[in-house]
Amino acid sequence: MQGKKNFTPQLFVSVNLVDMVPADNFYRRVANELDLHFLRKATKKYYGKEGQESIDPIVFFKILLVGYLNNINSDRQLIAFCSDSLSIRLFLGYDVHEALPWHSTISRTRQLYGEEVFLSLFKEVLSMCVSKGMVRGKRQAIDSVFIKANASLDSLVEKEVLEDASAFVNELEQNSEFKTTTTRKKLVEQHHNWKEQAYKDMPKGSQKGDRTDEHGNLIRPKYLSNHTHYSPTDPDAKISVKPGKARQLNYFGQIAVDDGHHVITGACSDFTDKRDSQCLEQIVELTKENLEENDIALEEVLADGGYSSGEALNYLHENKINAFIPNFGQYKTEREGFVFNKELHQYECIKEGGNHAKLLFKGEKTDSKGYTKRTYRSSESSCKMCPLREQCCGKTTKFKKIDDSIHKEHYDRMHQKLNENPAYTKKMVRVRSKTVEPVIGTLVNFTNMKRVNTRGIKNANKHVLMASLTYNLKKYLRFVVKKPTIQLQLMQLKVRKTAGLLKTYFHEIKSGFLSHSIFANFYVKLKNNLL
Repeated sequence: MQGKKNFTPQLFVSVNLVDMVPADNFYRRVANELDLHFLRKATKKYYGKEGQESIDPIVFFKILLVGYLNNINSDRQLIAFCSDSLSIRLFLGYDVHEALPWHSTISRTRQLYGEEVFLSLFKEVLSMCVSKGMVRGKRQAIDSVFIKANASLDSLVEKEVLEDASAFVNELEQNSEFKTTTTRKKLVEQHHNWKEQAYKDMPKGSQKGDRTDEHGNLIRPKYLSNHTHYSPTDPDAKISVKPGKARQLNYFGQIAVDDGHHVITGACSDFTDKRDSQCLEQIVELTKENLEENDIALEEVLADGGYSSGEALNYLHENKINAFIPNFGQYKTEREGFVFNKELHQYECIKEGGNHAKLLFKGEKTDSKGYTKRTYRSSESSCKMCPLREQCCGKTTKFKKIDDSIHKEHYDRMHQKLNENPAYTKKMVRVRSKTVEPVIGTLVNFTNMKRVNTRGIKNANKHVLMASLTYNLKKYLRFVVKKPTIQLQLMQLKVRKTAGLLKTYFHEIKSGFLSHSIFANFYVKLKNNLL
């Protein structure tokens, strides 16, 4: 007989969340493994002694964890998702009749807490992973990823810079590098050059700074730069671009991953108008501190060529950190036709048929891109009558000049390390790619790190820390579950190996037994009788 279900809402129902949520539920496992009671003490300084009670700090961070575990970026959607789940209500400590906090409470509390609170939670989860033997500490692979800012390119406005640099002074005075009037004027000139390039071949509007078409619609310049534009919505977000993709406002996410079980050991956010090499020191220092708190020493760092710079290599050398970072493309290990004399600190020409000129050290100079270089130059008399002058120096130049980075010895040291054992270098490249790149892919696609739902570099840093500790927590829970299975697989592997050895032994015994002279004579007689 076909059944039919009729639903009649009851006025009073006795419900027990503990009985309704299965004992092996994921959030019950999280609650059993992760102790968050230290957060009340860590956040106590942010509250006064009077007024209404705030949201429980433990509840706040649990709600954030639910958002990152389920890849939910919106606080409104997050609260709706938590309200609709019995297991999450039990995880948060809210019964079915209790209303969850407003989404605005989550936003305000996130703004209230400092970065150190989020960092303390990240370290707590990392310590749990270390206690389970998931962190080896031998190698840390570093990489970066763009995180979309919570601001649109439509919010960009043009920077206004006056000729006398009066509007530029307040921005520049914080940095001692820009204190001279000459430098300020130079930067103002550069700004106007960038501005002219950005609006090249574009119609001019009636209002200052606007470019509009015949219908009055704003025309966006083809070349948007952080030198000429900024977003008042989120001034910390910077314009950046990837090959083959459109420009957008981003933050940098810097991640360090241990090569043992791919646990994230360091995470931070940075500005995207920097190069990766300028972010290396910060992420390495954070990783080093996190490991040292767990009695683990940082031994090796693996990174791609984007992290290669003289300052970065110098920092690693001074801190005695072994690193495998390919040198960037402009580096030259040697100059064709010249050798460097370390004792006399000069280059010497060794070209066959040349005048064997000597290029003396002329000092250090900073180029237009900000790179400081050592300049070596020959005298005009040495190269003037040289038969190779035109192909070596050029048609009009009468002397030879060579520029080297002031950190060339660090580049040379890295070049020698990478080339003395090519097989090992290729192995390190594979270790780096298979360690950190899958982790970043998981963070972006499954742990809510594709986009920041807040504004400001500090909140972006909190976002990266929360996504990273959520990844570590999920990996920690999987590691605990799979540990007996791995042991069982090892036992089965040993059994199969033993069975294979026994089979080999029996085969050898059989072969030896049948090869005996008695069996050999019997086989010959049998063959003759058959014939």
